[in-house]
Amino acid sequence: QVQLIESGGGLAQPGGSLRLSCAVSGRPFSLYGMGWFRQAPGKEREFVAAISASGSSTIYADSVKGRFTISRDNAKNTVYLRMNSLKPEDTAVYYCATPLGLDHYSDNRRDYDYWGRGTQVTVSS
Repeated sequence: QVQLIESGGGLAQPGGSLRLSCAVSGRPFSLYGMGWFRQAPGKEREFVAAISASGSSTIYADSVKGRFTISRDNAKNTVYLRMNSLKPEDTAVYYCATPLGLDHYSDNRRDYDYWGRGTQVTVSS
């Protein structure tokens, strides 16, 4: 059974930083792409960032490009999302996800089959 557990959310001030982690178990982590999505109250879940199985390729939503960095440590079965220069509009529940297929990653949430329960990020002064 594939399990994804996010951590690292919390309250940050505008301009501040947070690092989210997502620990994955239940299958060979290094063979699968990973993605981060977020959902704000009253809005649809949206793509944030994704990374290939090896970590050599990444994609980002325009709204976070230059501020957020996705990375992974295949030895620790963990994917990270470093968030800098946070804005109030970054407030959301953040989810990590992974597809069923090998080494696939995209900005389309329908491509992702396994999801964590999410971690709340609140950006406020």
